Amino acid sequence: MFSGIIEEVGTVATVRRLRGGADLTIRSRLRGLALGDSIAVSGACMTVTHRRGGTFTVHVSQESLRRSTLGKLGGGSRVNLERSLRLADRLSGHLVFGHVDGIGAVKAIKPEGDSALYRFSIPAGFGRYLVEKGSVAVDGISLTVFRCTSRSFTVAVIPHTAAATTLGARRPGDAVNLESDMLARYVERAIALRLRD
Repeated sequence: MFSGIIEEVGTVATVRRLRGGADLTIRSRLRGLALGDSIAVSGACMTVTHRRGGTFTVHVSQESLRRSTLGKLGGGSRVNLERSLRLADRLSGHLVFGHVDGIGAVKAIKPEGDSALYRFSIPAGFGRYLVEKGSVAVDGISLTVFRCTSRSFTVAVIPHTAAATTLGARRPGDAVNLESDMLARYVERAIALRLRD
């Protein structure tokens, strides 16, 4: 489990395509990573399978390649990184599971004061999990939704977030990983089961 507060922007060193998925090797300054650790790579929860010097490797399954932007990465791609939470950690963002729901895209970026309004298109069905002032994870970044429709949502991105994550380099048309607030999914499931009984 994660908080959506990005620790570092890493760089993809190599991508090795395999019959059962792909191995991504990422350059990172994060310390203390060990084999088997969970790490969110642009919002997708991955397992560290190899560690060497200033790099680590994760294996990306076919499902993750289908559901996320990880299959589009190449050498030099920048990725948001966050290590998994410990029980004693402060939760500065929101509960992020690293289970990418699907791929959206940057629709528009509009400056507003010293911040910027980012509007994202969303896959079919994703909008039902969004609520104004609710949480969403975009490429693993915890953000607050303030305008949402069945086809898009808008967030305000402050200068620090733009500088400390990959969002500052995003442009209209760029694909992003999306994860809804898991609480919304559990509420929907509970209500659906209750109505069925």
